[in-house]
Amino acid sequence: MKNQRKIDLIVVHCSATRINQDFPVEALEACHKARGFHSIGYHYYITKDGVVYPCRPESEEGAHARHYNAHSIGICYEGGLDEKGKPADTRTPAQKASLEDRKYPLNSVLHSSKKCCTFARRHHFSNFETRIRNLALHQHKLMEVIP
Repeated sequence: MKNQRKIDLIVVHCSATRINQDFPVEALEACHKARGFHSIGYHYYITKDGVVYPCRPESEEGAHARHYNAHSIGICYEGGLDEKGKPADTRTPAQKASLEDRKYPLNSVLHSSKKCCTFARRHHFSNFETRIRNLALHQHKLMEVIP
């Protein structure tokens, strides 16, 4: 089935797990089911080795960012906390490459914060934002990038 939703936003989340802790897609699924979701709320999950797991069809509304789900794609990467449990950009080179390979014609990128998803932490992805800006400028007018 073709995606009938108007997608104009990507929300990038992290699993809020320590860099030295493995959190495979099965653990993410168990966590989301324990919270009452029928499946993982994100559309994609990217593990530390850069493998991208499709979790929810893009044609289906996500369950990852209240008030944004209807028009967004949710991407979560494994990690987000340093060894001491403090928020940090722990993305591996493989994760960065996988994020950059997710090319969508979009108007903005929103990085999750506790305001929209308590499961994730806020991060800044300047290179990812730059690539998305460039892509958006070529395909659509860029409206806003929210750091």
